[in-house]
Amino acid sequence: MGGVKMAIGASVSCYFTQFSKKYIVIDMIFPLEELIEYDKNMYEITSAASRRSYQLSMLKDPEIGENDGKVVSLAARQVFTDEIQFRLSDE
Repeated sequence: MGGVKMAIGASVSCYFTQFSKKYIVIDMIFPLEELIEYDKNMYEITSAASRRSYQLSMLKDPEIGENDGKVVSLAARQVFTDEIQFRLSDE
């Protein structure tokens, strides 16, 4: 296996072979390099992803099933890639 890139919201799976060697597979939502280059307010995007994950779970969005039930990672990807837009309110 080559080098492993870390990512925010990565899901980790462990596989064992008959020789008891452990292999770790990481499925990335988005690469860490992109997150480092992100120039917006991290608190705002985290809050937006949290609220979006709540919306998705309450609406039982079919996209959740396509994402293996991972609501938070789906919401984070949607917000981070500007698939959905968010704005701050004074409330």
